[in-house]
Amino acid sequence: QVQLVESGGGLVQPGGSLRLSCAASGSISSFSAVGWYRQTPGNQREVVGNVTKGGNMNIVDSLKGRFTVSRDNAKNTVYLQMNNLKPEDTAVYYCYARRGLLYAPYWGQGTQVTVSS
Repeated sequence: QVQLVESGGGLVQPGGSLRLSCAASGSISSFSAVGWYRQTPGNQREVVGNVTKGGNMNIVDSLKGRFTVSRDNAKNTVYLQMNNLKPEDTAVYYCYARRGLLYAPYWGQGTQVTVSS
């Protein structure tokens, strides 16, 4: 069992940046993918991006160029760097970690990001 704890959310003005962190209670080095989803009220959770065990980063097309996902296996931490934030990026951001396709992912509790002037 791995527990994930997100941090770094908050209120930011449009055009600003935030870096979210997701600390795992155990090693994530063997996990096939770690990454982020986000969710707004009344909507389903949607994918943001992930990083594979091999270090390949995948970001949803609409966020490319602004969002970056990275992992530090030595620190058991996953990051989401968000730049040039827009009001529509306002959401609860959840990190996840998956051992493999046959395994259910672990989820964090979520952290609120609000982009507003």
